[in-house]
Amino acid sequence: MTRIRQRRPVPFVSTKGEESHVEEERIVSPEMEGQAEERLENSLRPQTLDEYIGQNKVKENMKIYIEAAQKRGEPLDHVLLYGPPGLGKTTLSNIISNEMKSNIKITSGPAIEKPGDLASLLTNLSEFDVLFIDEIHRLSKSVEEILYSALEDYTLDIMIGKGPSSRSIRLDLPKFTLIGATTKAGALSTPLRDRFGIVHRLELYSVEDLITIVKRSSKILEVEIEADAAKEIARRSRGTPRIANRLLKRVRDYAIVLGDGDITLKITKHALNQLEIDELGLDEIDRKILETMIVQYGGRAVGIEALAVSVGEEIDTIEDVYEPYLIQIGFIARTLRGRKALPPAYQHLGYEYVEE
Repeated sequence: MTRIRQRRPVPFVSTKGEESHVEEERIVSPEMEGQAEERLENSLRPQTLDEYIGQNKVKENMKIYIEAAQKRGEPLDHVLLYGPPGLGKTTLSNIISNEMKSNIKITSGPAIEKPGDLASLLTNLSEFDVLFIDEIHRLSKSVEEILYSALEDYTLDIMIGKGPSSRSIRLDLPKFTLIGATTKAGALSTPLRDRFGIVHRLELYSVEDLITIVKRSSKILEVEIEADAAKEIARRSRGTPRIANRLLKRVRDYAIVLGDGDITLKITKHALNQLEIDELGLDEIDRKILETMIVQYGGRAVGIEALAVSVGEEIDTIEDVYEPYLIQIGFIARTLRGRKALPPAYQHLGYEYVEE
């Protein structure tokens, strides 16, 4: 049994002198936030495998697969990329297309509502094109079943007409590569998952790789950044390049207004404190989750449903967005009885962990 003794509650306080509150737009969210964000994000994306930073094992394997496919004169085998959002699944898909010297068409699972939508996409592909489907786990069953023959035999079986006069016709498709991306590999059906010849999980990035990404992005944005400032941004980026680039852009704003445009360590710390992102990259929602587990539930294991209700978040959001990073830094453990806060979380929030 765990007994909680509070040393000193440490609510994160901004430099404005008022206690933090939950923002409507979460600066450390790995999800995209609108078209402007996406356009700027695209400008920072690498275009080749040599420019791609991190995910070394995935990168080395993809180089081999791509070169082998080119030497055989065949399309690359179908690729499934999975892992938390913001780690570069879309970026890697564009790079694969560039390396294969082919065109890419981008869509998402929810956008393909009926079989006719998929048929339209597939019949408009050219030889060796890449079709990228984000959130592929959200394809409907009827669409998914039509995709099977397209992936295996490059054919498309569709029904013409309705009722007794309906008939099935088979269309030949150009040889193409499907790249599927998902944050929930377990949500894919077994028949669909088995049709991917290349399956890779993208891991959270190390601080060293994120420093390299921040420095590269600062050059593209034409802003000077101190080495210590790049490290500070990387440390608070939750292992996610998209968050690192977003923080860099916000810190740049502070540097322009409060300084001479160059990003120094002092300005970086001030900006990130104003954004209420602590030394480990945790924001108010992260701290609320941990506080709920430690205080409200007394350190006991808590079920994901109860936790979601207590903090006012969806179960999927907690599992896909918040938990991966909190687990990686050793703040949360998943047990058979539920989620449990670990000693480092107590220490970070100012609580004393006492095991009885």
